[in-house]
Amino acid sequence: MPDKYHIKTRPVPPRRPRIGRCGVVDWREDCAGCHNCVKRDCVFDRYREEAAYIRDMREMDSLFFQCMGCFSCVQQCTKGLLSLSLNPVYERLGNGYWTPQMIETTWTQAETARIPVSGAGYRGPFSGTGFDSMWTDMSEIVRPTRDGIHGREYISTAVDIGRKPALLQFEADAARDRLPPLVDIPIPMIIDMMPQGYRLPNLPAVFKVVAAQTGTIAIVDYNEWDLLGNDLEQYLPNLAAYIGPSAPAPAAGMLRKMRLVEVGDGDRLEQRIAELKAVNPDIVVAVRIDLDAHGVERGIELAGEPYIEALHLVADVNGSELNSGSPRFVKDMLRQVHTSLVQRGIRNEVTLIAGGGIALAEHMAKQIICGADLVSVNLPLLIALECTLCRQCNDGLSCRAGIREIDTDYGVGRMTNLVAAWHDQLIEVMGAMGIRDVRRLRGEAGRALFYEELEEATFGKLFGKRRNG
Repeated sequence: MPDKYHIKTRPVPPRRPRIGRCGVVDWREDCAGCHNCVKRDCVFDRYREEAAYIRDMREMDSLFFQCMGCFSCVQQCTKGLLSLSLNPVYERLGNGYWTPQMIETTWTQAETARIPVSGAGYRGPFSGTGFDSMWTDMSEIVRPTRDGIHGREYISTAVDIGRKPALLQFEADAARDRLPPLVDIPIPMIIDMMPQGYRLPNLPAVFKVVAAQTGTIAIVDYNEWDLLGNDLEQYLPNLAAYIGPSAPAPAAGMLRKMRLVEVGDGDRLEQRIAELKAVNPDIVVAVRIDLDAHGVERGIELAGEPYIEALHLVADVNGSELNSGSPRFVKDMLRQVHTSLVQRGIRNEVTLIAGGGIALAEHMAKQIICGADLVSVNLPLLIALECTLCRQCNDGLSCRAGIREIDTDYGVGRMTNLVAAWHDQLIEVMGAMGIRDVRRLRGEAGRALFYEELEEATFGKLFGKRRNG
């Protein structure tokens, strides 16, 4: 059995005052000074931490909002002096898709590399749009001492990128045809390019180190290759150059040391792939397809071409269909591509990489269930650096989080912690589902529940199909 995949982590505290969700309002003028004060019994020791925070306060308007929301002190105070308060700054984080809870969870994982557990339990929705309308089946939680991150059984998260032949033909105990190249990575995640507006010049140099430390691959636009620094030799196996439809190819010496390269969809696609293969026959070429109104059909079309090894299907940052008045969500578009390839009998021959809208570790697992071999992430790594998605950088204003001024050690530590936490969560999900190999999870829609399908099965015969306004 191979050694278990492990990412070395360390605590990386935030540089700025924490923006928490809950705080406690304490009306001390009516306090009776009870000898058994509920503050001393706080299981999270938040009152002691608050006193230390106030002594060392750096900003007058940065109040202490680190309550875990267990309500124990509020309920047990004999004088009824304590009440829970929500932080208005916290409630303004993110946007309609990237909720404050997502951002807070990402910050916690980037700091500690641990799966976050809240005293108030799960506060998210049990139904809704996007990934919230999908639930994973945890019916195999029967052996907690043997499964998950604390178990003794090996759960593989490794995936292969490349084309797999439908069958093998042998002559004289050897394969007759040369097997296509494959890129193996220990976690079903690669680092994607940042969306336009978030491409800060100091981030690519951080991405290359994170990709090397976690064993994955970072996609970098070849037009921004000079931002990677001069020490590229050791990082090339963990870097993939994105080449636009009309951009020139990287130097031959560089291509020979890469394992993966990505090209934009366009004319002369087969010829461009052949030119890259002529330089390095062992390189895997992925084709990037924007999931617009024609993206799904284009992906299905290209998957049937024998020269296609991997397809990178990318929605917008919120996981929505690009340039559409009534956009579909990325998981629904991916399921359509996956199902079509299964019906044509060619799904196992091509690798599907899904990007856009991946905000939490559970989204990675759900996207794989919908048919992806692996996912690509970008904005979560930026949020790990304490970004609040305020979009001031898009407007040309100074960054509140000071991301342009971060040092490499801080950036690498926070991003590596996030990848490690996502990996642990994926193992926990797979252990609860009784699955030992993430490649077995791909397209396993029977191990998930979809709200739309349940609603139609329950009420469809009575009320017909739902009509969206």
